[in-house]
Amino acid sequence: MNDRLMILPAGDVTGIRLVRVPEDFGSHEVFRHVTGLIAAAEEQEPNCGRDDILAILEDHGFEAVEFILGPELP
Repeated sequence: MNDRLMILPAGDVTGIRLVRVPEDFGSHEVFRHVTGLIAAAEEQEPNCGRDDILAILEDHGFEAVEFILGPELP
């Protein structure tokens, strides 16, 4: 099982998402790949939402993971 996870931050805490990273990506490569997928989605559909982007990420092997947001650290 792949334990590498990526936090997708958002301006609103309710928009934060956590995804499991496919095994075939290196750390730097995955950041660039996800950035490219998000940019392509926004270019094709300027009004695309979080769910649209998560669906695209899932098409590329990423898996959304449920999480509990804890308290803010100092």
